[in-house]
Amino acid sequence: MRLSPDEWIFWLHGFVKLNATIAFTWLLMLVLTLGAWLVTRRLSRGLQRSRWQNLLEIVVLGIVQQIEQVGLRQPRRYLAFLGTLFLFVAAAALFTILPGYEPPTGSLSTTLALALCVFVAVPLYGIRDQGLRGYLKSYLEPTALMLPFNIISEVSRTLALAVRLFGNMMSGAMIIAILLTITPFLFPVLMTALGLLTGMVQAYIFSILAAVYVAAATHVGD
Repeated sequence: MRLSPDEWIFWLHGFVKLNATIAFTWLLMLVLTLGAWLVTRRLSRGLQRSRWQNLLEIVVLGIVQQIEQVGLRQPRRYLAFLGTLFLFVAAAALFTILPGYEPPTGSLSTTLALALCVFVAVPLYGIRDQGLRGYLKSYLEPTALMLPFNIISEVSRTLALAVRLFGNMMSGAMIIAILLTITPFLFPVLMTALGLLTGMVQAYIFSILAAVYVAAATHVGD
C-alpha cells in the first residue's frame, strides 16, 4: 500500500522521474481545461441552454456567492483564482471513483504547491487593493512589535493549509485501500462515497480559507 502517489513511479532516468502525482496532476489540468473549452465554446445568452452550460452557471454562481459571503465586495475579481482552487481539489477527489487513480492532493508536494499559490496571491491582492505601503503597514498592526508575529502567522497558515488538505486526502485513500483488502465488496463502496463527500468538503474549506485570507489582506471589512 502506497502512502503517497509520489511513491508510484512511471518513469525514471537519473534524477528525473515521472510519478503518479505529476501524471495525475497534468491529467486533471487537461480534463479541466478541455472541459472548460467544450462547455464555453457555444455559450448561449437566450433561454435555450445546454445542460452543461446550466451546470457550469450553477457552479460559478455558487462560488461567487460563497466568495461574497466571506466579505469580498467584488467577488468576480477573485473568481478565477479561488474558483480554480476549488475545482482542482474537488476534481481530484471526484476522480477517485476511477480504478487505478490516486488523487495528487494525497501528496504533500501538491498541497504545498496549492498553499504556496495562496501565499503568493494574498499579498498580490492586498497590494492591488491597498497599495504597497498600505499592505506592508498591515504587518505593523496594532503595533510595530507585532511584525515578527504577523510574519510567522503568514507562514504558519500556509503550512496549515498544505498539511490539513494532505492529511485528510491521504487518510481517506488509506482507509479505502485497507477496506479493499479486508472486505472487497460492500464497505469500499460506502467508503468511496464517504471519501467523495470528504473531498468536496475539503475543497470547500480550502477555497474558503483562501478567500478569508484574501479578504483579510484587502481589508474589505474596514
